[in-house]
Amino acid sequence: MADENVLDFSSVQAIITAESVEVHGAELHGVLTGLICAGFEYENKDYLAMINDLFNNGDGLPIPLKHTVKQMFVEVWRKILDDSFGFQLMLPDDDDSIVERGHALSMWVQGFNLGFGLQQKDKAILSEDIKELISDFAEIANLSDEMEEGEATEQAYFEIAEYVRISALLCFTELGSPPDESSKTQTLH
Repeated sequence: MADENVLDFSSVQAIITAESVEVHGAELHGVLTGLICAGFEYENKDYLAMINDLFNNGDGLPIPLKHTVKQMFVEVWRKILDDSFGFQLMLPDDDDSIVERGHALSMWVQGFNLGFGLQQKDKAILSEDIKELISDFAEIANLSDEMEEGEATEQAYFEIAEYVRISALLCFTELGSPPDESSKTQTLH
């Protein structure tokens, strides 16, 4: 898949809006990332049923959104396995207001915690580092929408977003279940 076909926040949000599904694009990306970082296996296709249950009242996703979710799942895997740390959170562009970006970051973290919790509910005890970052994520998920535009807020947003990105990678390093080499080369490239 060529990079020009990679999903971005605005295209995903446009599909969600057009299909009238009640979900935020950042939250959807966060759920998929949380599942994967908590040990969800690449070969397991149950994520679609989980997304249906979480965001569409158990109804099937509209076809365009279903295709988007499938593409997003593959992209999260590809980026999280990238040795150059190419994984990024799916958030609005820097051109959007800090309030919109802060809200999206909060939604992404809520989604991550949801996906992580769904996958980890029956798993072994988590390390102290993972417990701490999940606790931090719970606080970040409650970020105020009362943000003021300004350099200090921009800097804080950037630092929090980077902390979340690196923390997700840490979760995957500790708990993730990378696909075996044969399925990775057949399906991720």
